[in-house]
Amino acid sequence: MPRSAVDPVRAAATKTLRQAAGRWLKAARETAGLTQAELAEQVGLRYYTFVSQVESGLGRVPIEAQGAWAKAVGLEESGFARTLLRHYEPELYRLLFGETPGSDPEGERASA
Repeated sequence: MPRSAVDPVRAAATKTLRQAAGRWLKAARETAGLTQAELAEQVGLRYYTFVSQVESGLGRVPIEAQGAWAKAVGLEESGFARTLLRHYEPELYRLLFGETPGSDPEGERASA
C-alpha cells in the first residue's frame, strides 16, 4: 500500500507533542539534578547532544532505553513510558487507554 502524503496539520501536532515531551523530560532531568552530559553518561550515550535533541523535540527516547532514562531521572519506569507514549504515539495511546493526549495533564505528572 503506498504511503500517503504528509498531512501538515498532523505534522504540526506531532512536533508540538514532541516539544512538550522534551520540556517534560528536561524538567525531570533538572529535578534530578543532572546535566545533559551526566544523563547521557548514565544511560550509556556517547554524546550528550542526543539528550539535547530529545529535549528540544527533535529526537525521541528509544523504547529500549526508556527504562534506563526513567531510572536516571528518578521516575517510575511504567509512568515514564506511558508519558512518552502519550506524546510520541497519541493515537496508540488513545487506543490503549481511551484518553486523548491532552485530556489529563495533571495525571501525566502524577503517573511519571
